[in-house]
Parts: sequence; structure tokens; C-alpha cells
Amino acid sequence: MTPGTPDRGAHPGDAELLGPAALPRLREASADLAWLLGRGYAETAALALVGDRFQLPARARTAVLRGTCTAEHARSRRERRVSIPRRQVVVDGFNVLVTVESALAGAPLVRGTDGLLRDLAGVHGAWRSMAWTERALDRLAEVLAPAAAVRWLLDRPVAHSGRLASRLRDRGFDAETVWDVDATLAATCAEGTWVGATADGPLLGRLPAAVDLVGPVVVRIPDAWIVDLG
Repeated sequence: MTPGTPDRGAHPGDAELLGPAALPRLREASADLAWLLGRGYAETAALALVGDRFQLPARARTAVLRGTCTAEHARSRRERRVSIPRRQVVVDGFNVLVTVESALAGAPLVRGTDGLLRDLAGVHGAWRSMAWTERALDRLAEVLAPAAAVRWLLDRPVAHSGRLASRLRDRGFDAETVWDVDATLAATCAEGTWVGATADGPLLGRLPAAVDLVGPVVVRIPDAWIVDLG
């Protein structure tokens, strides 16, 4: 793993922290966290309180945090979810791609209380192509085929984002790097002709409509590891 590059594979100890035996405790922790968030507790303080109560290591806390939102937010996100066919879809590029890469690499994905899948890797300043990147792009292209139009947005500050944009354009997609993906995606969707593809919680709150792009891809991966908190 290159410094600054997301590790998309499973970590040692994941089977114990995130496996079937740990799931009841993780779900209970998620329910407590959602309760606190729904009553206005700050996210950091609420996670510390829940994590300490259930004695969760850092990676398990990350899983619970990424998979949890208030009941109101979960309901709102589900109500604004639409299907892909004949839609104009603007994709939160690294958010979507890294999640699918993680699934193909055998890493655990968290299914949140809003029904969406999220990875535990993320991108922190750098991204690099890996053995499963082309497979991830192939599968995403298949699921996006029924869309009327597709526009990929990539974070310009992330290393190698320009190379990925070029690869996407070679596949026939509209792809560009921008300084602020969240702001650009939200503005694109604001007029109502485009829908967003992302699992980023705060960004979802700014979108009038969104598609679940990762779910239909991951369901076609037979051995995908899903930690279901929903």
C-alpha cells in the first residue's frame, strides 16, 4: 500500500470485528448512535459515547458511523431514490468506484440504515489503479448502460484523478476533474434534470433525487462481504 493510497482489501481482524458473531453488537451500537444523532448530539461525541459503551475498536467505530443515520434521514433518502433507466446520472466518481473496488477486493462493505453500501477505505489525497479497477469500471458501465446520459465527477486534488478521467472518456463517458465534487454535483442536480449517484450522507441531503449505483453492481459479486446494519 502506497502512503496516502486507500487500502481496498480486508484488514487483519475484520472477520472478528465485522463478522457474523459481531453483527448483533454492531446493530445495537448503530441503533444507539442513530437515537443520539436524532436528538441533536454531535456526531463525534455520540460516536465516542457509543463506541466506549460497546468497547468498539476504531475500525468497528468507522463501520458503525458510516452505516448509521437518523431515522428521518434514512426515510428521506429512501423516498428520494429513483431508478437508473432513462435518467441523466452524475456520478460521485471516487465515492462509487472505490466502494466497488473494495467489494471486488474482498473488503467488507457496510449496508447502512438507509439501505446504501459504503466502503471502509475512502480516498485520502491519492488514488491508484489496482488489479480490480478495470473490472469495477466494467461492472459500473453495465449498470449505467440504461441511463440516458452519464457524467463522472472526480476530485481534482486527488492524485491520478486526471488519468482516471481519461480512462472514463475512453469508455465513452463524460468525465471531468473538479475542485469541489460535492458542490458541482449538487448544483448539477439542483435543476432537476440530473440525478446523483453517491453514498455520501451530507451530499445526499442536498440532492432532490439520487440513484443507488453501487447496490446493483455489488449484488452481482457472489462473494461480496456485506455488514448489514440496516
